[in-house]
Amino acid sequence: MGGFYIGRERKARKAYGFDEVALVPGEVTLDPNDVDVSWKLGDLTFVIPILVSAMDGVVDTNFAIHMGRLGGLAVLNLGGVQTRYENPAKAIEEIVNSSSEETVEIIQRVYQAPIKEELIEKRIKEMKKAKILVAVSAIPQQATRFGPIAEKAGADVFVVQATVATAKYYSSKRESLDFGKLCSKLSIPVIVGNCVTYETAYELMQTGIDALLIGVGPGEACTTREVLGVGVPQVTATIDTAAARD
Repeated sequence: MGGFYIGRERKARKAYGFDEVALVPGEVTLDPNDVDVSWKLGDLTFVIPILVSAMDGVVDTNFAIHMGRLGGLAVLNLGGVQTRYENPAKAIEEIVNSSSEETVEIIQRVYQAPIKEELIEKRIKEMKKAKILVAVSAIPQQATRFGPIAEKAGADVFVVQATVATAKYYSSKRESLDFGKLCSKLSIPVIVGNCVTYETAYELMQTGIDALLIGVGPGEACTTREVLGVGVPQVTATIDTAAARD
């Protein structure tokens, strides 16, 4: 693979983001009314190709219901305020209305409240009552515990979310999540994220997951690449991981 040196014995290659790449028009044009943008996940079909991030500031049960009725999929965060408080809107309002000096302290206090399993079940059932497909997410440390609870409550999709997800994880303090075991334990589709490299994508796909989220730091609200300097520009990340899939 080609590249160039950025320092002594440190080779790099150029990676591209959306601002640096454009699609060349093809030789055939198509009536927009004849375009099918639906997509499938296992046996599930979605009319529009929009997956909404599991962020407390974006997705609550009402938003998920509206998105589901439109044909998309909004993921509810099982580790957020929705499952810590009976009235999560009040907690979010407190954060939104706080001054810049007190925001961090208030966020820390709000998220110190324990996650309640009964609220996990309640939120999922609230969404299922609207007759939509329901997706929920958990971090790897909570996936083994929350996955079965979510499935039993009626969730249709389970997402394992991490800043960077890998099939191999080492820790001296906690047991690593075995994606293969998780997938065999659940009968609903499992989505894992996030990933940006060919090798890691291939290893994660080999575990039996149903879908992989690509990108570290590409979103408007995500500052991982900016703050930590970790990630790969999105176009290159997508091409590399698609090659692993193929």
